[in-house]
Amino acid sequence: MTSRLIALCFDANDPVGLARFWSGVLGWETTDDPGEGVTLVPTDDTGFRIRFVDTREQKSGPNQMHFDLTSTSLDDQRQTVARSLELGARHIDVGQLPEEGHVVLADPEGNEFCVIAPGNDFLADCGFVGAVACEGSQEAGYFWSRALGWPLVWDQDQETAIRSPHGGPKITWGGPPLMPRTGTKNRLHLDLAPPADGGQQAEADRLVSLGAARTDIGQGEVGRVVMADPDGHEFCLLTPR
Repeated sequence: MTSRLIALCFDANDPVGLARFWSGVLGWETTDDPGEGVTLVPTDDTGFRIRFVDTREQKSGPNQMHFDLTSTSLDDQRQTVARSLELGARHIDVGQLPEEGHVVLADPEGNEFCVIAPGNDFLADCGFVGAVACEGSQEAGYFWSRALGWPLVWDQDQETAIRSPHGGPKITWGGPPLMPRTGTKNRLHLDLAPPADGGQQAEADRLVSLGAARTDIGQGEVGRVVMADPDGHEFCLLTPR
């Protein structure tokens, strides 16, 4: 039994506004899901939702994960950047070099994302959302491959990547040096769920055996188990579905 990736979750000071921004950038549809925050449903083969959860905590420092959006041409890249800026994004400098070709932006709450130049072989067949790029170790990549049952599609120089057998984006880990963590918890995290015929507790035990740890961020009794991967990055294990 392996869990399925249900959603990538953003902690947001304005969940509705941030969902509106990302819906405009990605062309995804908003769905009513009162128990799960404001949720976007993909209109492509991405395979997971994006969920926006209310928080009062302000962003501090770079996020531990971000989207890499792909381009089919230089004009397509310019259009994605222009659309993002019109919706409320801004250019940011994270030390990128002009020759790297990608454009680094931040959404209205400062969450970083990249618009990749055309001709990127690594993301060639991954769709518009090419990757969820994570700050993390090789060990974390191995953990997530086993946790989700997704094969490793890259494992070189301590950099790793996995991808669902059904396609969609890659999830990547950049290896050392690892960026220092900021804030009390990560602003972005993954939500997993066991299959409908599985058990939450049994799956939590399995994930612990793979290297995860149970953690307490003051969530209380919320029907989800908050855990951390081998790098200490939080994720949530939901009830079976």
